[in-house]
Amino acid sequence: MKFIHTDGAPKPAGHYSQATVYGGVVYVAGMLGIDPADPDADKGDAAQQARQALKNVAAVLDAAGSDLDRVVRMEIFVSDVELWGPVNDVYTEVMGDHKPARAIVPVKSFRDPFVLEIVATAALGG
Repeated sequence: MKFIHTDGAPKPAGHYSQATVYGGVVYVAGMLGIDPADPDADKGDAAQQARQALKNVAAVLDAAGSDLDRVVRMEIFVSDVELWGPVNDVYTEVMGDHKPARAIVPVKSFRDPFVLEIVATAALGG
């Protein structure tokens, strides 16, 4: 088992790793729309947060030896079902033709100002 850390994604705010690699699979922890280069920057709307969270997922996958094209499952938790459209638009743009299994799950809330969190599972290498 290998624990992943990269400065290309936000530092964990609790007792967890950005990802764990085990058995040829990368399990990425929930990523928020935090810019690791400027954590105090304005988080923006759902689309901006989705774009940044996906960048964070990509950075963690890269550090683990994988990438977005190797994602087999993605879970997106949103604070309001009304955010599905703008989040899906960004997701579609970023993921392109790659269509892993996915769930978008509305949840009660996140700590302000966050409106979403993204979790990913990916295969390693080629």
